[in-house]
Amino acid sequence: MMYEFLMDNRTGLIERCRVKVAQRQGKAATQSQIHSGIPMFLEQLIKTLYIEQGADFIASRNVSGPSGGGSSPAYEMGNTATRHGQELLALGFSVNQVVHNYGDLCQAITDLAFELKIPFLVDEFRTLNRCLDNVIADAVTEFTFQRDIIRAELEAADRNEQLGMFAHELRNNLNTATLAFAATKLGNLSLGGATGSLLENSLLGMSKLIDRSLAQVRITEGISTHHHLFSLSRFIMNVKHSVELDAQAHECILFVADVDPSLGIEADWELLFAALRNLLQNAFKFTHTQTTVSLRAYAKGKRILIDVSDQCGGLPSGCPENLFKPFKQFAKDKSGVGLGLSIARRSVESCAGMLNVRDVPGVGCVFTINLPRYVMGSQSPEKTNKFKKLEAGGCQDV
Repeated sequence: MMYEFLMDNRTGLIERCRVKVAQRQGKAATQSQIHSGIPMFLEQLIKTLYIEQGADFIASRNVSGPSGGGSSPAYEMGNTATRHGQELLALGFSVNQVVHNYGDLCQAITDLAFELKIPFLVDEFRTLNRCLDNVIADAVTEFTFQRDIIRAELEAADRNEQLGMFAHELRNNLNTATLAFAATKLGNLSLGGATGSLLENSLLGMSKLIDRSLAQVRITEGISTHHHLFSLSRFIMNVKHSVELDAQAHECILFVADVDPSLGIEADWELLFAALRNLLQNAFKFTHTQTTVSLRAYAKGKRILIDVSDQCGGLPSGCPENLFKPFKQFAKDKSGVGLGLSIARRSVESCAGMLNVRDVPGVGCVFTINLPRYVMGSQSPEKTNKFKKLEAGGCQDV
């Protein structure tokens, strides 16, 4: 009888399962898992097999459930498996490991029975398989349910944090703009003075927040990007015109190098524009007063490189890659929400590019956008504004 075999070898079977879990890569058996998982299931399996010797199948189903389980675990094994699924999630197990834990017992039973030459009845194997099927389903269902709840809570907390920081920054800029406008109106002040500059900077700050947020929404919500081919020179000039006032407001000098008019890029104009403008605004924010922020776009091999360099004195100690993590701010100036560089990198990546930073100790840093290189075609009026992608064997129409 299987139930007698299980009773006689209960301790040995549990030890075999413990060894299997301990040998599995990345996860060791824990006291909590050993106590509430396999041992409890083994006791309930023995109880089920014993009851079925008397053909009391209703009582058996109260312990181990019907074939196929049920919509809710209203039986002993189901309740235990549900609790076990919760515990394994808390212990850091994966779904695969949840399944493996029960599979280990089935393998241990089969191996030991073979070693001892103990035969089992077909009905006993059916009961074993039914019980395993039910507990695995219930444990995995609860594990997945609880995991999804945790993920949803974390995502909601992350969204709330982002929304709260966005609202905080927006409110600060709006309050400053409102006060500046009121002072200008009551005092009949010129918009060309300090109060007018304060109003302008506040409006620029709100514009940056909105642009950054729209870019983030497009990326995180999976809104399709609109890639098309356009002139690199024209793109750089548009970016230059959009940030000139910002450079003046931060009392720094903006230098933009000439761009080869034959070069082109294929990207989502709006996302790439927002990313590059964010890099320049960061440079204006952190470069020393009356120093130069440089913007250079050029070809190197089969790539287009767009460099934004400043004179901030160099990056803070630590890994430069940390600058691209959300909500990370390393400078004394804590204005902003710490999302700009993270969004900028994702925007560039959505355009099949890369965004990296290089430290120039004692001088500043250089942010580089790296994109595939295209060449404008101008052989005939029909080919105006069309491009050729640079390939190893020459130029090829796109």
